[in-house]
Amino acid sequence: MAISTEIERKFAAPDGFALPDLTTIPGVASVDDPVEFDLDATYYDTTDLALARHQMTLRRRRGGHDAGWHLKRPAGNDRTELQVPAPARSRKVPDALVTEVWAVSRGDELVPIARVRNRRVEHALRDPGGAILAVVSADAVTSESYEAAGGERTGRQWHELEAELVDGSRELLAAVSDALVAAGAWAAESPSKLAQALGDLYPANNRHRADDGAPPAGAPRPSTSWSDRTVGAYLRAHRDELVRNDPLVRAGDPDGVHDMRVAIRRLRATLRTFRSLLDRSRTEPLRAELQWLGGLLGAVRDGDVLQHRFDEALAAEPPDTIIGPIATRIHERLRTSTGQARDALAAGMTSRRYAQMLGELDAVVDSEPAHATDKRLRRIARKAVRRADVRLDVAMQLPDEPTGVAFPSPAPQSRDVALHDARKAYKRARYAAEALAPAASAPARRLAKRLRILQDILGEYQDSVVGARLLRDYGMRAHLEGDNAFSYGVLYARQTAAGARYLADIDRARRRARRNGVRAWLG
Repeated sequence: MAISTEIERKFAAPDGFALPDLTTIPGVASVDDPVEFDLDATYYDTTDLALARHQMTLRRRRGGHDAGWHLKRPAGNDRTELQVPAPARSRKVPDALVTEVWAVSRGDELVPIARVRNRRVEHALRDPGGAILAVVSADAVTSESYEAAGGERTGRQWHELEAELVDGSRELLAAVSDALVAAGAWAAESPSKLAQALGDLYPANNRHRADDGAPPAGAPRPSTSWSDRTVGAYLRAHRDELVRNDPLVRAGDPDGVHDMRVAIRRLRATLRTFRSLLDRSRTEPLRAELQWLGGLLGAVRDGDVLQHRFDEALAAEPPDTIIGPIATRIHERLRTSTGQARDALAAGMTSRRYAQMLGELDAVVDSEPAHATDKRLRRIARKAVRRADVRLDVAMQLPDEPTGVAFPSPAPQSRDVALHDARKAYKRARYAAEALAPAASAPARRLAKRLRILQDILGEYQDSVVGARLLRDYGMRAHLEGDNAFSYGVLYARQTAAGARYLADIDRARRRARRNGVRAWLG
């Protein structure tokens, strides 16, 4: 598979449009003679156009210099393009691409929805050294949509221009665009050939006809209230982040696992903190399902983190303190548990439960939250911050062992458990501040940063606690199996010492996060 970023602009032009002299553009030394291609592309989607609703296109193209399967996804104002070679006779969507779009298709079959044939005349723009800066193409297009797209079989014809960067700059693309417009072209109304081919069937083209008040999943839409521009936008952004990382997680990418897990945490925290603005009959079951998925991801991620932590700890030890095949034993045990976790995650992410959860997430995220004033949103965030403060204050007073000290339900069994609960509370508070950043700007971002520092220290402390417990368990198992357990004891002591250092850092981070200048905006 090859991945690239497609940076292009599309234009419509009148009959008889003549390409202007593009060598007048700074940096363009020459324009190649025209090269003609016959392109024939079949587009695939689910029968309810799930990919189109997310501004994604999947096609198999014949002809030209990039024949094969193409998957295009939005990337800001541009698009990423994933290319996969096409077997000569197979029309089946490659498994790699089915996996890439699973979070959008929800496992539904991908079927042909349109065919687009294109007579392309292409001009390459070169710099003085002969490198291609950009390509300007004139396309004569004929399309037909299939009944699978949800309507009658229809055909269309049109002409369009494309200006696409190759090795040039965005400034050059802007200059080429200006030259085309000056010669009589204008920006195309349709974002893609597929959208033009489907016409009113294409989700973005008929949004204004929707009578339920909710836009298609992933579609941009105007915001009408403070809560929608903050809480609603925050939920949509992290829904999209979850979907974006889905194919990375399926490919076993550790960063993808981490990023999807973080997106789930933000979604769950926001649904809880701002639940008074949302439909709880839907958000509470959704939070439980997100917790289920987060747990599957967490089992994989925790194994990766512990492996990295133990590798660093072993590398820092003097050689004479490492007795026996301790590194091999740790790797084997973590590999076994993490492998089981990966299998469980893979099964979960191909299940109907996961598909249904994504559907519920779309329904919740794409419905506008109840109207809330800026003042009310700040009050909700303030409560989340104070709740986290109380949890941390009580936790810091607890001894290492279980105690009878009162604590908000459920009562923790030890200071470690209480500190972990405080960490989770600070995450919710931090995410609330992040969600309100569009309204509160720099003050909200400053508070979120201070809370992140405090949360990270609590996280490092938690990792040291988990690591120490695991090393103690490994040491006991080594002893029972007849291995030398000395090195496990050394590493255990290092982890507990690291935990003590992080514990000492918590108080300073707590004071910095509570300064009046950081929290004044909350009221």
